[in-house]
Amino acid sequence: METIARQLKVSKGSFYWHFRDVGAPKIAMLNHWAQLATHGTIEKIEHVVDDGRVRLLALIALASGTNDEEYGGTAVEGAIRGWARVDGGVLSVVREIEVARLSFVASLFEMEGVERKISEQNARLFYGAMIGLEQLPGSDRKRTGKELEELLEILPGNARTR
Repeated sequence: METIARQLKVSKGSFYWHFRDVGAPKIAMLNHWAQLATHGTIEKIEHVVDDGRVRLLALIALASGTNDEEYGGTAVEGAIRGWARVDGGVLSVVREIEVARLSFVASLFEMEGVERKISEQNARLFYGAMIGLEQLPGSDRKRTGKELEELLEILPGNARTR
């Protein structure tokens, strides 16, 4: 919090004055991240035509675009996961978000007629690739998007005839 206060050019005391306790800024940051990076993304995708494949492609476009700069981009995702390794409260929030994300991605595969068990497996593989590709040295968003689109073509049970 000291770094944030310094960047805002305020004292730590005046920064914390806006929160009920020392843990409140953490909760506010996590809620902001959850809303923009998960709930807001799901809402955007749900407004895309009612077709699982089109929605998956829209998700890839969002994930490989720059829309997430509003909450800090891909660096924040890795930082929050790192934070969750040392803070049980953060881990709890991350687990909750991961469940929501995986459930949503699985539902997109199910929309395509993929059976539930395979949809859940596909969601884990797809989502794991999405977060993992961002962490690889030399990766960039355009390349990640292309690789995720290619992954869609080879996942089990995926309708490839569109």
